[in-house]
Formats: sequence, structure tokens, C-alpha cells
Amino acid sequence: MSTNPIYLALDFPRLETAEAVARKVAGHIGGLKLGLEFFCAHGHHGVHEIAKIGLPIFLDLKLHDIPNTVAGAMQAIHVLEPAIVTVHAGGGRAMMEDAKAAAGEHCKVVGVTLLTSLDEGDMTATGIGGNAHDQVMRLAELAQSSGLDGIVCSGHEVAAVHSQWKDGYLVVPGLRPAGGAMGDQKRAVTPRQARDAGASVLVVGRPIARAEDPVAAARAIEATL
Repeated sequence: MSTNPIYLALDFPRLETAEAVARKVAGHIGGLKLGLEFFCAHGHHGVHEIAKIGLPIFLDLKLHDIPNTVAGAMQAIHVLEPAIVTVHAGGGRAMMEDAKAAAGEHCKVVGVTLLTSLDEGDMTATGIGGNAHDQVMRLAELAQSSGLDGIVCSGHEVAAVHSQWKDGYLVVPGLRPAGGAMGDQKRAVTPRQARDAGASVLVVGRPIARAEDPVAAARAIEATL
């Protein structure tokens, strides 16, 4: 597996576009993240096509259902040989245990703690008490004790999680290069800040994928690491 921690989020509705961008920047990233939009649009065929580029595939499906259903979904994607798959840590211990048990031998299963698009106002509205940091730490502890490989959290929490879970595989999305536009991210940091704080994987989407020159944008981020 590549030592470059940057995974490019290919959030494109058209497979041809996703493929073209991925091929362009393949030399400057460590993997490719395919999310729900991509998977719903292109399914297994789309993943197979992107896998031909030769980089590890991160299936960001954020599975969240009863344990038996999540285990079945994990088994259904075995054939795609993903390097990383996400489940929602909020699905509870039994669901996370079953997800990990059903995953492929070389697949890291990571628990999504709190979406980076949410802030504390959003948490209160959905009935979650406390602050974002406490919620992430609570779910990280649950994910660790459930046997997952790691978690997904924002750059603001990654240092605290890393100090509690030294060998945790920590995925940080919502990253924005210094001076970049925030988009819909409410809790973002730079790729370098996240890496220094202990992130294993840096998920970058729009700052590379939608850049006028994606290769230059990828190289610039790579250079900061």
C-alpha cells in the first residue's frame, strides 16, 4: 500500500470524469475514496473500473443498520477488495463487531464518529448532549472496544483520539489547504495539521478534484506533508 496518506474523494456523478481526474493525479496521492453518491450511481462496475488505476480503494459507504444487515453488506463488497470501509460508530457495539468479522482480511473497518458537516447546534437538534469533542471521544472508545481498526473524525479531534488510541487507524476528512474555501465543512483543518496530529489517512476532495489544475493542487498538498 502506498505511503502517501492522501486519499482523493472522487465525488463525481459521471464515471468518466471520476476516472479521468483519478488517472491525472494518481502519482501524487495514496488512494481513492468512493462515496455513497458514486456507489449508488455506478455500483460494483464503477468500483472495478476505478480499481484498474491501481491505487487502494476506500469505500466510504457509512453502513448503519442492524448488525445482520451490515454484515451482509460487508460480505457483498468482499469481491471489490476495498482497503478501507466505513460504518457508523453510532450503530453500536454489536453492529461494529459484526462488520469487522464480516470484512475481508486486508480491509480496515473504521467507524464514523461525527460528520464534519455537523456542529453542536446540529447535535442538540438530534438529541445528542455534550459537545462535539466528547461525542467523538465516546464513539472512538466504543469503536476501539468493538474491534474496529480505527475511526473517522475531524482534524479538531484527531490529536485527542490519537493520544488515547496509539495504533488506531485515523481517517480525517473535510481537509482544506491553507487559504482554501471551506464549502460545507464546519470543522476543517489543513492536511499538514491533521497529519501532525496523528492522522493515518487524509481525505481531500474538492481542493484537488475541482481545482483548475488538479495535478498542481495535489502536488502542492503533497509538498506540505
